[in-house]
Amino acid sequence: MTPTLSPAAPADWPAIRALLDAARLPTADLEDDRHGRFLVARDGAAVVGCVAVEPYGGAGLLRSLAVAPGARGAGLGGRLVEAAEARARDAGLRDLVLLTMTAAPFFEARGWAPLDRNDVPEAVRGSSEFTATCPVSAACLGKTLFP
Repeated sequence: MTPTLSPAAPADWPAIRALLDAARLPTADLEDDRHGRFLVARDGAAVVGCVAVEPYGGAGLLRSLAVAPGARGAGLGGRLVEAAEARARDAGLRDLVLLTMTAAPFFEARGWAPLDRNDVPEAVRGSSEFTATCPVSAACLGKTLFP
């Protein structure tokens, strides 16, 4: 069965947090009320993937992409990123930015490009991901959604 993608519901929060913890992704700055920014992938009733976009003015921060080990290798991560980009585009965001320690090649294969942190919109640079959660050694990538 192919997992289905949908906006997260409040009841999905424990599963989202478990996925992020298992993937060793930051959760300290996430609060339960942010569930509306997440998309989840469901295989039946189980949440097997997630991703979020935090809006900051006309730009957004893509974060918290995680896929359960048993669901990896079938393109689910790419589907989640595409869905997050479409959702951000529909919300009127022009650009997306992300920080990653390990997944730069994955994102570059999907049209994301290295971005100097000084070129990141100021509001995104003020996010907890940039100021506290991710180390300065994390790769910064960006993607323009509207030419």
